[in-house]
Amino acid sequence: MTRFRFVRVALLLAAGLAATVAHAVELPRIFADGMVLQRGQPIQVWGRAGAGARIEVTLDGDRVRARADADGAWRVELPAREAGGPFTLRIDDGRAARELRDVLVGDVWLASGQSNMEWPISQSADAEAEIARATDPLIRHFKVPKSWSGEPQWQLAGGDWVASSPDVAGQFSAVAHFFARELRDSTGVPIGIVDSSWGGSRIEAWMDAPALGLDPAAAAMAARRAREADERALQETRRRLSAWSDAADDSGWEAADFDASDWVAIPVPGLWESNGWVGLDGVAWYRTTFTLDAAEAKAGVLLGVGRVDDSDVTYVNGQRVGATTQQYNLVREYAVPASALRAGVNQIAVRVTDTGGGGGIHGAGSELFVQPVGGTRRALDGAWTFRVANAVVSAVDDNKNQFGTLLYNAMIHPLQPYGIRGVIWYQGESNAAPVEQAMRYRELFPALIGQWRAQWQAPALPFLWVQLAAFGTAADTVADGVVQASPWAVLRESQSATLSLPATAQVVAIDVGDVADIHPRNKQDVGKRLALAARHVAYGESLVHTGPVFAGARFENGAATVVFEADSGPLAARGGGDAVQGFVLAGADGVFHAADAVLDGDRVIVRSRRVAKPVAVRYAWSDNPASADLVNEAGLPASPFRSDDW
Repeated sequence: MTRFRFVRVALLLAAGLAATVAHAVELPRIFADGMVLQRGQPIQVWGRAGAGARIEVTLDGDRVRARADADGAWRVELPAREAGGPFTLRIDDGRAARELRDVLVGDVWLASGQSNMEWPISQSADAEAEIARATDPLIRHFKVPKSWSGEPQWQLAGGDWVASSPDVAGQFSAVAHFFARELRDSTGVPIGIVDSSWGGSRIEAWMDAPALGLDPAAAAMAARRAREADERALQETRRRLSAWSDAADDSGWEAADFDASDWVAIPVPGLWESNGWVGLDGVAWYRTTFTLDAAEAKAGVLLGVGRVDDSDVTYVNGQRVGATTQQYNLVREYAVPASALRAGVNQIAVRVTDTGGGGGIHGAGSELFVQPVGGTRRALDGAWTFRVANAVVSAVDDNKNQFGTLLYNAMIHPLQPYGIRGVIWYQGESNAAPVEQAMRYRELFPALIGQWRAQWQAPALPFLWVQLAAFGTAADTVADGVVQASPWAVLRESQSATLSLPATAQVVAIDVGDVADIHPRNKQDVGKRLALAARHVAYGESLVHTGPVFAGARFENGAATVVFEADSGPLAARGGGDAVQGFVLAGADGVFHAADAVLDGDRVIVRSRRVAKPVAVRYAWSDNPASADLVNEAGLPASPFRSDDW
């Protein structure tokens, strides 16, 4: 063969390969090896191919055909199937067939919301034991990557189906996995979890433009402008980094006599993104000083370095005094021994590691202090010095979870119309304050549920959610030692109001919260309670799936008599006995006072020495109602409530 003929044949082969690739079937990424298909529903399969391509889809003897339209889009419907597998799903366009293997048919649940849904097993209670027992390969998780768009997308940014095993389970959503484990026990079928969640997200980000009353074109234009602004901010971060090397050996940076003359000033507290370091992830250092007299240095001090996103190692005069890993919202307070201190000027150095999202020292200014033993706190907030050690500059996604439509477009729309059994939802913290936002949630939440149900063409799609857990936000309004107003309580009330929609259920979690951490570690009970709700709402089982639900109150003879819905089950106090905590009463003046409450059969009788003629009663009405202990016989907690609408 001459060289000319060889080249010509090679070009023809390349052209043929290009034509094959051009016509190859493209599937939504949710269709992949190891996938779980929804049982009992016609199975929707769709994708893209060459214009006019003939598509044949087969699954275990079932075969359907379709022709791609002028844009290459196609869609078919396979008959509904019972649980089973593994199967092979074959999609053939006559040029380059795709075969998806190890396909199961079972129940698929969409898990969505913010960080408490995203929170992994590895950072939850009994993590080591839970990871070790995650051995059921018929539980499979698909994690939708964090992504955003100004317009609805047909394709996900990525993702794979992963079968449960100790090697991988640490990164699974803890709530979703514990929920799936319970359902595996009760149904015996494969369970697929599609985890589409983003920490810190507002509910508006998960809704489409029409549901929010927005013009889709205007929303898309705003997103494009945001991308342009982001790129300008990233360029500025890269310019500032260019003053240093891209990576540096930071050994010795903690030393008291370290030369930090080329470091820059940065306000503390405050995430570094808000101070000109947009898109920065990795390792950076902070330094500042405080002064002690000789007696104070000999006694030791308590050092507060605020909250660090995500991890820190803190030094005083070169000596390590504390470290915290992956606790972005935890206030750091470290005891500094006299051996690390000196009379005069003392150097603080904090090494911060940020794995994504916001980074740096943040929180309230009052959380940064030095306090000599027996003395008062001295503020450390203000200008510190700052130096990046080893970091990358990545796309600015940090605040995109705050804006309407952006997450829905990229993380929910591409999933439709993939068959699902229902939705579990854990979100609301980012909408809980101010109180006006908490009130608006009672409009937004049912609108989101209605939107998703309409788009999945499933008007009775089961939708289950977790009510906000207890947490010390410091946002309560308190008078005479009693909470008078609470944004988080109003948000919980908004969640409860959404129970007016059919095929819904709510899990109450005020008893498994953590006053100091917005991410309570007990995700096991949350998963179990969601599974109870699913067994009732989605699977039709007759069982107690919720705690006591307020039905009304009667005021007479100086007391409030509170009654509950009939299916709440017999009342009880969590610790036993007849006395229950968490109730307050108010008279006509609208001021609430602490009250005594006792069980009386299926009622609770509430009295207060401070309120002779009560007209309103509230229960667990605070951001952190940790003492509230009304439960039913099954141990499920009562939902917070109020009889007034003040």
